[in-house]
Amino acid sequence: MRMCVVTKEKLPKVELIRVVRTNNGVVVDVTGKVNGHGAYLKKDLAVFEKAQKSQVLNKVLETTVPDEVFEELKKIVN
Repeated sequence: MRMCVVTKEKLPKVELIRVVRTNNGVVVDVTGKVNGHGAYLKKDLAVFEKAQKSQVLNKVLETTVPDEVFEELKKIVN
């Protein structure tokens, strides 16, 4: 069980997607195995939009998350 940083729900890993801060920037981790500091988001378009608006990932990952990451997240859900 992992916790979504937006909804604070504890969910199984299969219902979440991980965003990771690596040495090369911020990436979406679809495998769940990328090294780095990660944060989990519920696989829901509304959650992604709320995360982008509130900039919660910037706070959790302690870096600026580029808009391209949010676009990639939205493509995964659609």
